[in-house]
Amino acid sequence: MTQTIPKLLTFEEFLHWKPEGRQYELHEGTIIEMQPTGKHEEITGFLTTELVVEYKRLKLPYFIPKTALVKAIDRQSAYSPDVLILNRPALKNETLWEKYSTVQTAASIPLIIEVVSTNWRDDYLTKLRDYEEIGVKEYWIVDYLALGGRRYIGNPKQPTISIYQLVDGEYQVNQFRKSDRLDSTVFPNLNLTVNQIFQAGED
Repeated sequence: MTQTIPKLLTFEEFLHWKPEGRQYELHEGTIIEMQPTGKHEEITGFLTTELVVEYKRLKLPYFIPKTALVKAIDRQSAYSPDVLILNRPALKNETLWEKYSTVQTAASIPLIIEVVSTNWRDDYLTKLRDYEEIGVKEYWIVDYLALGGRRYIGNPKQPTISIYQLVDGEYQVNQFRKSDRLDSTVFPNLNLTVNQIFQAGED
C-alpha cells in the first residue's frame, strides 16, 4: 500500500527532505510513502531472516540495511526495497553512502527483493527497468496475492515468485509457484520453496 505526497522534488531535494524513521521513495520526482500490510511485513521478515542465515553460513561480507535507498540512473527516482542485500566492501566507492545511506552501483547490490502490493506496476515495470540499468545481479518479485498483470504471471493468475537474473546486461526471468524450490545464482544452495515463503507467519 502506498500514499502519494503531492510535491515534485529533485533527487537531491528528496535526500534533504526525507525524515528519519519513515519509509519513502521518489518516483520521477514524486514522493511516495510506503505503508506495507501485516502479511507483507511477515513475508519480508521471513525472507530477511533466511537470507541472513545463508550469507552468514557462507561467510559473505553482506548485510541488510533497514531503510537504505537505491538511486536510479539518470532519473529523479530512488527506491527503498523490501529486502536489499549490500556488499560491504563495495560501499567505499559509493559517494552517497556515508551521509545518505544511498547506493548506485551494481558492485554494492547483489540482490534486491520487492514484495508486491497494490502498486504492482512499479515492481514489474519501473523498478525492473531501473534495477536492470544499474546492473543488479538478481531481482526477486514476490507476488503472494497474484496482483501482477497476466502478461507477467500468466493466465489464470496465481501467486508467483519471479527471479530476474542479469545475463549479458539483460534480465532473464524464471518463475516459481507452490512447492517449487527457488533457484538463485546469488545463493545457489538456498533451500526455500514458494509455499514456505507465502505461508510465513501462519504457523
